[in-house]
Amino acid sequence: MPGLLDGMATSKSTGLIQVYTGNGKGKTTAALGLALRARAAGKRVAIVFFDKGGEHYSERKLLERLGIDWFGYGLDRIDPKTERFRFGVIPDDVAQAEQGIAKAMDLLHPKSLSPSSRGGVGEGAIERQPYYDLLILDEINTAVALGMVSEQAVEDLIAMKPPTTELVLTGRTEISKGVAAPPGKPWPDGNDRQRWLSYFDRADLLTEMRLVTHYFYNGVPARQGLDY
Repeated sequence: MPGLLDGMATSKSTGLIQVYTGNGKGKTTAALGLALRARAAGKRVAIVFFDKGGEHYSERKLLERLGIDWFGYGLDRIDPKTERFRFGVIPDDVAQAEQGIAKAMDLLHPKSLSPSSRGGVGEGAIERQPYYDLLILDEINTAVALGMVSEQAVEDLIAMKPPTTELVLTGRTEISKGVAAPPGKPWPDGNDRQRWLSYFDRADLLTEMRLVTHYFYNGVPARQGLDY
């Protein structure tokens, strides 16, 4: 029955969970493209950036002008003197990530709307709706892999997600369970085998960006406007 099937498709097509992971470039870029598309369609969009402190991210200069709310958490990993990237995790990194999770949970709370704000829904009635149609948690998977955020914290966040809010989780891990790291190149969490993150099982869409070739390994540095 076309009518029944159409209704089922509509209900399932709202508020899904998307994951962009893998060791290839393009995870944040894909999420930003999705944010642009959603905002152009009139949807309310927010992005929480994890482990991305500093002023090195060109896209942030445009997000507010597009009406996309963003919140950045993390220390600046680029040394201002040597311009070298700092690896590893210190307590302040963990504290920043915890603030990011708290902000994400706050953004998922439904917003109370008065009758007047919706043209009236009955005397004395209060309607509640999700504040954002799309919420992107950028580099949350990496924060979990590095031990800055627990898998349970992300599970809890998913559990409280309003049914109409699309949730996008990005960050580098491998989707193959127990996949071995390249020789001499341990994963970011220091292990020689990457973990399958438990909440990946909850994803409606899981895309792996697989590294085939990257100009970085040929000595090309990160370029402003293209890589950050």
